[in-house]
Amino acid sequence: MLFLFPMRQLCKFCDLEPSSCSGTGTCITNCSITSICGGINEVCVAIWRENETGFTIETLCHDPARSLYGVMLDDYNSSTCVMKEKNTTTGMAHICSCTKDEECNDVLLFPPIVDPTEEVPLVSVTLVSLLPLVVMGIVVVGMYFWYRAYRRRMHSREWESGIKKRKTKPGLDCSDACAIMMDDNRSDSSSTHANNLNHNTEPLPIELDLLVGKGRFAQVYKAKLKQTTSDQFETVAVKIFPYEEYASWKNEKDIFSNSDLKHENVLHFLTAEERKVEKQYWLITAFHSRGNLQEHLTRNVISWEELHVLGSSLARGVAHLHSDRLPCGRPKVAIVHRDLKSSNILVKTDLTCCLCDFGLGLSLDSNLSVDDLANSGQVGTARYMAPEVLEARLNLENMESFKQTDIYSMALVLWEITSRCEAIGEVKDYEPAYGSKVREHPCVESMKDNVLRDRGRPEILDSWLTHQGIAVICATITECWDHDPEARLTAHCVAERIAELEEEMDKLSNRSSSEEKIPEEQKLPIEVEIPEMVKITEIQDIIAVECSVSDEK
Repeated sequence: MLFLFPMRQLCKFCDLEPSSCSGTGTCITNCSITSICGGINEVCVAIWRENETGFTIETLCHDPARSLYGVMLDDYNSSTCVMKEKNTTTGMAHICSCTKDEECNDVLLFPPIVDPTEEVPLVSVTLVSLLPLVVMGIVVVGMYFWYRAYRRRMHSREWESGIKKRKTKPGLDCSDACAIMMDDNRSDSSSTHANNLNHNTEPLPIELDLLVGKGRFAQVYKAKLKQTTSDQFETVAVKIFPYEEYASWKNEKDIFSNSDLKHENVLHFLTAEERKVEKQYWLITAFHSRGNLQEHLTRNVISWEELHVLGSSLARGVAHLHSDRLPCGRPKVAIVHRDLKSSNILVKTDLTCCLCDFGLGLSLDSNLSVDDLANSGQVGTARYMAPEVLEARLNLENMESFKQTDIYSMALVLWEITSRCEAIGEVKDYEPAYGSKVREHPCVESMKDNVLRDRGRPEILDSWLTHQGIAVICATITECWDHDPEARLTAHCVAERIAELEEEMDKLSNRSSSEEKIPEEQKLPIEVEIPEMVKITEIQDIIAVECSVSDEK
């Protein structure tokens, strides 16, 4: 069972701390904090440095597939932490890594110092002697691979010439074969991440602290995850489903368990548990003290800078869900949220958004048939439902149509964020999209009247558009809630537009500040001899500014 469902590594995890270890023999880190690593592939690491004032030790968890201070870990398959001198981005340091034992990065082993000058002659002679053999080996290997590539091209041409005469396996094309190869190559990691259900005989030592949210299917608690070797604990969020809501728990667990979902703007998932004694199903995730976006907007009037951070992070999160490829280029199954609203978006301490509550989420697997998609039903919150969902006319043959419904819901959330920004002028109390036009919990029929019959949308006042940044945001919102799904922007386009908006605003602010430095009398319409080239340049600048603003809109 440990092989099929490996546990995360238990490591010492302290920030940079002073140490009395002189870098010789065996040292103890004296770190008092033990942590469960966040990723299954992460290993225990210790870093010893010497500076002008003394020595420091840093202990942490890290994924060896990623560089650490510019250095790749290469000695982690060991139960002992043997220090090696490395040239890092912060200078010379001794680094060790290990995985076999718990807290294996607590005891540091420094190898004895050997005088390198003693081995220099022998190494030089060996290298010179082996050089001809190495060159010959490279030539032979190169010719071998060239021959294989040549044979492959010849076979490919023969196959293409006779492809019409062959009977191919139905339903399997080149992309499918490529996907199968990739699945085979990473079958171990896929099986690891396919089910993050906690299979321990004992449940995790979690103490529920405070009820922080309640939804249709579950309740959310702030909780303490106790450390096994100390009195310390980690604050987490626990979403508790009753036994009768197993389907909703399983759907959200399956989506969270996909390792490709991990993103800075998606709620970080820890594990899932079946609590048989309490007759409950649990999802354990990261906890964010600021609460959801609806609560944040109710309590706070935000600045233009905060609007930009909230809006851009929201768009990046949705873009990651909808994307069918990871930033590295590896294929990924696109996911649609289908219940995107301000109460299903959390606000992190840095004021960025992260998406949560995937109980109604849907993985757009290419194996899904039209019947499978049709059985998903008319789901979501009526206030945030797109026109085609309200009208039950979703194009089930085009998976992009599911993403377009999320874009409509995201536009309503962007409108709610904008309505609480001080840059629009007079800021009213927070209201959800459509505000008082509908009751607090409108039904589908009442939303049909507003959205389909009246073609209504939340109001964008003319006074909002006096701010250049807000005007671009409002134009983006209008394109995203278009009645025609095909006319809506993609989440990637929204994310790029908001990112570029910050640069444009900086340019405009610099231009306006330079204009303020021109003496007022020079702006009077008096007759002055101006060279023809100066006039042409000024006109070109004006056209360039107008075109750039028009393009952004």
